[in-house]
Formats: sequence, structure tokens, C-alpha cells
Amino acid sequence: MLIVGLGLIGGSIARGLKRANPDQPIAAVDTDTEALAEASAQAVIDRSGTLAELAAAADIVILALPPMTTVAMIPEIAACVRQDAVVTDVASVKSAILESVNKLEPEFVARFVPGHPIAGSEKSGFSASRADLFSDRNVILTPQSDTNPEAVALVNELWRKLGCSVLGMNLDRHDAVLAATSHLPHLLAYALVDALAKQEQSEDIFRYAAGGFADFSRLASSDAKMWSDIFVSNSSAIVHVLDTYIQNLHKLRELIDHQEHAPLMKLFSEAKTARDNFLKRYFESSNAMAIEERDTQFVIEPGGWICGNLRVPGDKSISHRSVILGAIANGVTRVRGFLEGEDAINTVAAFREMGVTIIGPENGELTIFGVGKHGLKAPRNPLYLGNSGTSMRLLTGLLAAQSFDSELIGDESLSARPMQRVAGPLQEMGAAIDTDSEGRSPLRIRGASLKGIDYAMPMASAQVKSCLLLAGLYAEGETAVSEPAVCRDHTERMLSGFGYSLHSDDKRQRISLTGGQMLTAIDIDIPGDISSAAFLMVAAAISPGSSLCLQHVGINPTRSGIINILRAMGADIELSNEREVGGEPVADVAIHYRRLRGIVIPEDQIPLAIDEFPAIFIAASCAEGETLLRGAAELRVKESDRIDAMATGLTTMGIESETFEDGIRIVGGPLGGGEVDSRGDHRIAMAFAIAGLQATATITVNNCANVATSFPGFVDLARQAGIRLTERAVS
Repeated sequence: MLIVGLGLIGGSIARGLKRANPDQPIAAVDTDTEALAEASAQAVIDRSGTLAELAAAADIVILALPPMTTVAMIPEIAACVRQDAVVTDVASVKSAILESVNKLEPEFVARFVPGHPIAGSEKSGFSASRADLFSDRNVILTPQSDTNPEAVALVNELWRKLGCSVLGMNLDRHDAVLAATSHLPHLLAYALVDALAKQEQSEDIFRYAAGGFADFSRLASSDAKMWSDIFVSNSSAIVHVLDTYIQNLHKLRELIDHQEHAPLMKLFSEAKTARDNFLKRYFESSNAMAIEERDTQFVIEPGGWICGNLRVPGDKSISHRSVILGAIANGVTRVRGFLEGEDAINTVAAFREMGVTIIGPENGELTIFGVGKHGLKAPRNPLYLGNSGTSMRLLTGLLAAQSFDSELIGDESLSARPMQRVAGPLQEMGAAIDTDSEGRSPLRIRGASLKGIDYAMPMASAQVKSCLLLAGLYAEGETAVSEPAVCRDHTERMLSGFGYSLHSDDKRQRISLTGGQMLTAIDIDIPGDISSAAFLMVAAAISPGSSLCLQHVGINPTRSGIINILRAMGADIELSNEREVGGEPVADVAIHYRRLRGIVIPEDQIPLAIDEFPAIFIAASCAEGETLLRGAAELRVKESDRIDAMATGLTTMGIESETFEDGIRIVGGPLGGGEVDSRGDHRIAMAFAIAGLQATATITVNNCANVATSFPGFVDLARQAGIRLTERAVS
């Protein structure tokens, strides 16, 4: 390890690495000979010398220098490092550095991994360095798409050793974000102290300044050379955010000049709330921020109709799997159409905690630097998966086969869902998994060697099937899963896309694979989620005069139950522009209003529409006659008991229903209004939101915060389509 620049950051890296591993050999180069001598005397470094001498022997070179100095040093570093050496930096501005790097040989470019630890101090120099400077702090890596994944993984592990959480970010976004959150505050601190120091009464100002001034102005004690470099290197982004800030200052000046008390108080209150929420979300010790503390309520006014050409967010099931398989593939996986909901984001966070560098998501795009099947690292904390049963069940299979221990936790709703259905068959494979006394999370998993089994699922479940197939990737011999009925096949399709061979016996509804193969990174274009589209499809189907086209929707035959059931009820649904994208069938779906009729829902359609039944129940409420569903006991153990939750809400709105342990009978009729409880279940909340189209009075739906887990932007898209929906914050 060679550290070039032994100041605050470089010295802290050296101290932290020595604390993590006293045998780690570290060399350093610096023009400050006193710093080198002090570091040697304290056994923080093992060697010092010339750059050419030390770089030629280094496996990793860390440039711990100000931005402009880093830019100037890069050609010199490239000229003297070994061809297989990895080079990284710590500068808080990336665009200028990568511009310099990209002028060099492609081999060097591929091994340069830009990094930026979000840590520091107003003090500078080696004497200010600390071994714990990076503990529980973030570091941002901004690798380019052609950066060597092994080099990225090595730098990721370096920062994990220092106690950091590793994030990935596009370099332009990095520079823009840091301009606002770090560079601007430093600029303001320098400007304030400079302005006050030049006033005639400056001595009195500083003499009587309170702690608040000392806290704010602390940043002005930072290293002047480094911050001059930063402002010059990132001038475009800083000027942009500074212009916005100046506009806000003019607005504040006007309010103060006119003594506008109420607007000032409103502005300050909003700022206080924003900061309090920011601290709670990102600085409190628990990942599991209570959703109840930021709950929302939907208020839907009656009437309206649906029209337009819309695109729903990407498929949640495929989004989860793209992260899971991309993380353990060899190479760089690029994803478009990624669902930026809380469930999928929690899956991304889990793999970041296991040492995978992931850039994004940004505008639905994600770049995953795969670590290979055996490259995951032991998580340092329990993996929090929020409300996502898919994440917990699939990750249980993957983690059961690793060499390290792990723990999976979730929110209150997820903690109530059954997990023995995956723990049981995994234990048959040799997994060591502990659940609570009722077979629920938290799940404590001890690394183990697995053997393949031939498992017949007692009920159709894509999550159980996928869990076992993921475990089977690592198991000795063949792992086979038989389905009692057809269920989602996204995992099989995506495994094939990543180059993993599977065998499918359609006659026996059996899928199998043999452990030991590798996965190769691919590009993935995720289609729109048919589970999200279902709510708008039903909305158009029940509203006279409606005509809606949903573009680029996934119509996987294992997910097409919503289309089949609505058509059986008489809905006017047309598919056009049918095609295949990344192994998944996709089409544009057009829905025109036509009076629906009640039906007996075929049992073979239940697994194909298991997540869409809350929306289907609203369609049944608006249909002529009665609709009967039996054989769907699985709905009792989703994010809520969806049979009971929907029946209770429909009764409130005047709809007759009868519930069974495995289903419900709904008699269509006029929908009234009223207040219903979604029980924190996103699909229940969205179902009652679309009911307002046929309601005769206002509907209020409580506990709607979890809608963001599956359908971010639902409120805006619903309004755009024609639903008279208002979202309210509830304290």
C-alpha cells in the first residue's frame, strides 16, 4: 500500500488500516519530511522514499492530495506504477481528475477507481490524523463503466476495513451533490468570517460571539490550499448552487426588510422540519426508520375518468433480481428501468453492505460492479429489508450458502410474515437458519455448505422457488423445484440471461440446475410492472368514458392473471407492439371502459395474479352480479391479511361481501365513501384510491406511506390519469 500525501486524510487512512491489520505494509510519500518521520516513529508507516521507487512495488496507490495537485500528479503516477496496480484518490471533486485520467492508456484508466470519503476536520496535517476518522462514515466511489470490477472490489474492501459504508455515484452527480452539501457550506463560512473580520467593530463581534457562531464558522479553519483547489476544480457546479442560494438570500432580505413575520416563520419552520427529518433518517443509529412517524393519508374525491398514454415504474420483481444476480456475476451489469421504490432500494443497500459497488439508481439506471459468486463480504450489521418479503426470502437462499454469518431483519409488517416456508427446505439442503418461535424474522443465518435437493412446493410461490434456485447456485449436485401450479419465472429467465444453464420439465412443472457454474454480467432493460399497471387498468375498466394506454408493460405469462381475469369479466383490453426485451415479453396495453360482470375466478389464474387481487376486488365491486374467489389462502399472509382488509373496507363503502379462509365473495353494487384502513399495505391503499372513480362520496384511506415501496410516484401518475387524489401528511 502506497499513500501519496500524508496529511489528515492520508494519515488517517494509514492509521485506520494499521488498526485493522497491524501487519499491513504501508509506504508513504510526502514533501513534509517531519510528517514522514513522525509516522515512522509511531509505526503508522513502514517505509518512505521516492515516488518512483515506492510506486513500482505497490499493489494499491492512494492519492491523498488536494484536487488540483491530484490532477497534476496523475501522469507521473501512471508512468511509474506496475501494470496490475490499482490507483485510487480521495478528492471531493471528480470531473477534473477523471478528465486527466482518461487521457492516459486504457489499462491505467481501467485500474483507476475514484473515491471520496465524506469525512474530515477543520484541522489539517498528519498530526490531526485519527484511526477512527472514517468509522461509520460514507465513502463515495465513482468508477466509470469500463473500470475493472476487481479493482473496484479491492478499493471497496479497503474502505470497509476503515469502517466506511461504500456508496456508488455517477461522477457528474457526485460533483453537483457535493457542491450543495459540502462545498457551499465551506464557502459561506469563509465568506462570513471574512466579511465580519473586515468590519470596524470586528473585535467586539468576535469577542461576544456565542457558540453558534463558533460552530458555523468552524469550517473556515479548514485547509485554505485544499479548499481553493476544490472551488476552482468544481466551479461550474458550485456557481450553479451558489446562484440558487443568492436568489434565496434576496428573498429573505426582502421578507426581513418588510418585516414579514408569518412568511419568515413558515420558511424557518419548513427548514427546521427538513433538517430534523434529515438527521432522523440518515444519522440515527437504526436503519428501520419508523414509517408511522412519516405516515400519509389518501383523500379521494368521487368521480372522474381515466385517459392518456402513461408508463408505470419498472417491475419490482425483476428489479430485485437484477441487483441480486448482477452483484454475484462477473463483470459490470447495467440496468435500465429500475424501480426506485423503498423495497428495491433496500435490496441495493443490502448488497452495498456486502461489499458490492453499485452506482445509482438515478432516473431508473443502475450500474452494478459484480464481485463474482464468491466475492460477497460478511455484512457488519443486520441487513434491513424494510417491507420486502421478496428481498428477505430470496436473500435467505443466497446467504445460506455463503461462508459468513448474516442476519436479516425488516419492519413490523415483514416481521409478521412466515419465513419457515423458505427456512424449512433450505435446512433440508444443510443450511443453518434460526427463526423466531413462530417461524418468522429476524433470520439468523450461519454460513454452511449445501447439497442439492428435489423439492416439491406445497403451494405455488415464486419467492420459495427463487430462494432455492439461488441456494442451488452454490450447492453440491442438482437442485430441483416442482410447482403445484405455474408461478413467476423471472428468476429462471434472468439466470439464463446471465449465462447459467437450467433444465425445465414443463410436463412435470419442474425446474432444476446444477451448482458450480458462473454468471456473466449483462445489460437489463426492465419492463413496466404489471402489478403497478393493474391499478390503472382496473381504474379505466370501471370508469365510463375511460380510454388508457399503458406503454412497455411486462406481460410475462406467469404474471398475466390480471389481464385474463379482467377479460373474463368483460373488460376491453388490447395488447399491441408485443416484443421481447431481455428475455421478458413486453407490450403496450390499451384499456377502454366496458361494463364488467361478476365471475368465478379460475383457480389456475390465482398464482398468476396473486399480488393484483386488491385491484381485482375493486373491479368486482363495480361489476354486475357477484364474483367468487376460492383457493387463495396466500392472500391472508401478504403485507396484510388482504382478504380481511379489503372486505372490511368494502363493507364501509356499502359493498356486500362474504369471506372464507381461502377467499371472498363480492356482490357488485354502488360504492359509497367512508374512511378505510390500508393496514400499512401499499396494494390495499392503491386499490381504495382507484375506487373513488365510482364512489358517491369522499374516500379517506389511512396508513398509506408504504405505497412508496412498490409504486413511487403513484399519486402524481394517478392524478395525471384522472383520479381526484390528494395526499396528506399525518403526524
